[in-house]
Amino acid sequence: MTHSAYDTPAPSFLERVDEVPCSGTDGDLWFASHPAAVERAKSLCRTCPFQQSCFEEAAARREPWGVWGGELFENGSVVTFKRPRGRPRKDATPLAS
Repeated sequence: MTHSAYDTPAPSFLERVDEVPCSGTDGDLWFASHPAAVERAKSLCRTCPFQQSCFEEAAARREPWGVWGGELFENGSVVTFKRPRGRPRKDATPLAS
């Protein structure tokens, strides 16, 4: 069964909405561009009772960006960390292989 954003939420979901960290908070945190803010959002997701289903649904609809279920999505794929804006330093040491 597929769901859409226009479906009426199930009553059991509405009873637990106060337990969800993203409910009633600044929505910009979940779509932040600063790496520290993204890590903060991911840490808040770890306490959520809906973490797994949030992640699975975001992955299924290939969410273009944001933190969903404790993972960061960019261009519809999960990425490990948020790169800061700008070019990498020229004198940066290469990663060990």
